[in-house]
Amino acid sequence: MKIVIATDAWHPQINGVVTTLTRTGEVLRQQGHEILYITPEPFRTVSLPTYKEIRLAILPGRKIRRILGEFHADAIHIATEGPVGLAVRAYCLRNKLPFTSSYHTQFPEYIRLRFPIPLAVCYRLLRWFHSPAVRTMVPTESQRKKLEAWNFNNLIIWARGVDTEIFKPYECEVVSMERLTFIYVGRVAVEKNLDSFLSLELPGTKIVVGDGPDMSKLRGRYPDVVFTGYKFGEELARFIAAADVFVFPSRTDTFGLVMLEAMACGVPVAAYPVTGPVDVIKNGETGILDEDLGKATMEALKLDRSKPRDYALQHSWLKSTEHFIDNLAPRATNQY
Repeated sequence: MKIVIATDAWHPQINGVVTTLTRTGEVLRQQGHEILYITPEPFRTVSLPTYKEIRLAILPGRKIRRILGEFHADAIHIATEGPVGLAVRAYCLRNKLPFTSSYHTQFPEYIRLRFPIPLAVCYRLLRWFHSPAVRTMVPTESQRKKLEAWNFNNLIIWARGVDTEIFKPYECEVVSMERLTFIYVGRVAVEKNLDSFLSLELPGTKIVVGDGPDMSKLRGRYPDVVFTGYKFGEELARFIAAADVFVFPSRTDTFGLVMLEAMACGVPVAAYPVTGPVDVIKNGETGILDEDLGKATMEALKLDRSKPRDYALQHSWLKSTEHFIDNLAPRATNQY
């Protein structure tokens, strides 16, 4: 099958959306499908306000119409709601082509943290964007229920995966600390609520792996925290595996792929009981959910580290990609 995946989030961005779309495409190609990514790469771009790492395509419509007209896709999936996603959506509607979409990011909450825009306004725009899709794929059951409460329709779950060959327990520690280590991995940005983690009184060292617009501010505010910048692949996995607890302070993630990666390394997770963590963490087994994040972190130290690893082994990218394929809306059904 010839499949288009349209996304405004793409390399060199480092986040769960890019990882999910990249790994899904790899598995699809291994299965013999032809994949065309439509991303901001071939277009002139401008930085997203307050987030210079994210580049948005400028007026991509004409070139996207040509690309789609030449590719003759069997199925079209729109992953994001930016300029690329809007252009592909317009093409599908104009040509009466079925398409699916996915909801990866809680943009209304992200925007609200930066600008005083009512959530209802943003959710109305997002509902308008996704409503023509045959199906909108969401990562968790709690996210589905949340969007249903905002009157979204045709929602279906697309589970995530983790590479358990890279993310696994390692004997060799790359972090040499005399006391306990508590780690966070991800964007260093306001929506990740890092102050809630970094301000905790914990008996050990806090480590932040990643980068983002709040890096310099947080470095100055928390001089005792170890900020490593980005790490990748096995080096990242070794950093995670060396930690005692993975702390996930975000209240706005739809899933939190890094939590699965931590579990695959045998590291329990401490998080708030909110959308994302409530679906990913088995409370009391693979991590601890509590409105008191400090309490959750200390309780997570007591957990059996074999349980998170066992749980992660049940979540492969192959299984995730099978969900994706099953959820697509091909132009000719049952022709794969």
